[in-house]
Amino acid sequence: MGLDRIINGWKKENNALVLTERFEDFNEALAFIVRVGLLAEQSNHHPTITNTYNEVSLMLTTHDQGNVITEKDYDLAEKINAILTIAK
Repeated sequence: MGLDRIINGWKKENNALVLTERFEDFNEALAFIVRVGLLAEQSNHHPTITNTYNEVSLMLTTHDQGNVITEKDYDLAEKINAILTIAK
């Protein structure tokens, strides 16, 4: 697929894919962050993660390509969506 594809729940903002999700409480949000972190390590591609209580925001961009959206970002977004369905 091309680099203009849409990933469910993600928005394009400032050369990045961005997702914001709310969870029941802080513990669920933190558990999701841990799963994303493990997935990021496996993929060797790391999102910017922001957490405020039960809300988690993720930003994906490829820094070594000049901070643009690449196939790595789309691939990781799809993997994150897969664990998100389990988390909620």
